[in-house]
Amino acid sequence: MMDPNFKRSVILITEYHEEGAVGFVLNHQSDNLLGDLLPDVSYSEIPVYNGGPVAEDTLHFIHRCPEKIDGGLEIWNGIYWGGDFDTVKNLINNYQLKTDEIKFFTGYSGWAAGQLDAELQEDTWIVANKFNIDTIFADAEHNLWKQVVIGLGQRYAHIANFPENPTLN
Repeated sequence: MMDPNFKRSVILITEYHEEGAVGFVLNHQSDNLLGDLLPDVSYSEIPVYNGGPVAEDTLHFIHRCPEKIDGGLEIWNGIYWGGDFDTVKNLINNYQLKTDEIKFFTGYSGWAAGQLDAELQEDTWIVANKFNIDTIFADAEHNLWKQVVIGLGQRYAHIANFPENPTLN
């Protein structure tokens, strides 16, 4: 996909139903750190990712520590979306939350009713139903797309080595 919002993107779908779908781009780190957006957070070096082109003035998070953060919605085995934000800020300020436990996003990726289904029918997206949870929270966004594509098996592994700009091949 050549759209810069989704070029070589790995998207975690957090909500999917008749009315549409919502997800976050996992591998497009923004120029902002959490402290740039929340000056009252003492540990400001946590990266923030561009979750997608919708509502870019909003802040979202996924995490894998429900024992620390109440109120999150489990979207996959061991992955939670949202939760008590005051608790998150307190955990960060007290250095009790590691960067491999939480991921922040500005904006999100959204699809209207039937839009994502149509894009899947057109083979716009490749769906991965298996992934390593550690990969999602690792600080390796530049390799995430390649790792996911290779993990899809032999049918797709060759795509991982395609140049980003095919005209340079």
